[in-house]
Amino acid sequence: MLAGREAFIASPVLDLVERARHGDADAFEELLRPRIDRLFRVAAAILRNEADARDVTQDTCLAAWRQLPRLRNAGAFDIWLGRTLVNCCRMHLRRPRRVREISIEAPVGRPSREPSGGGGVDRFTERDAIRSAFARLDPDQRAVLVLHHLEGQPVAEIGRFLGIPEGTVKWRLHAARASLEHALKVEQR
Repeated sequence: MLAGREAFIASPVLDLVERARHGDADAFEELLRPRIDRLFRVAAAILRNEADARDVTQDTCLAAWRQLPRLRNAGAFDIWLGRTLVNCCRMHLRRPRRVREISIEAPVGRPSREPSGGGGVDRFTERDAIRSAFARLDPDQRAVLVLHHLEGQPVAEIGRFLGIPEGTVKWRLHAARASLEHALKVEQR
């Protein structure tokens, strides 16, 4: 029977982690395959840019491959991988920008047939305000909001993913919501 945090990870996964720790690239690929989409979604939500999220997801995988032999507890792989992702996002956000991207987003679905005063423009300005307000948050605040509200993860799971206690997750959620609310007020002025 598995003890402690290892109880959260099934035995086949522990075997894959151990094989990957000893240089088995196929085991590492098999280990990451079911996790890669989640890594990308979280990175995209934190960074707010798909191209950057792809880069950071790749950086995370590379960092995980390089650092995996140092992982002490194979049962903590998901926690460790989540921390690696958030750290890669932080490093990416700290880098100076050389190219400024301008996002041109087309509305999803059919164009609205509402009359010009029917609120269509209001929805776009509201969405832009939310995006701008979210951009004002630091990566840790973005991560906890994304994991809880977009990914639908419970506090305990977020704590395991980020490697922090549940109480810290609750505090960060509260602080992130307050920061987002404040940033949204600033954006709506």
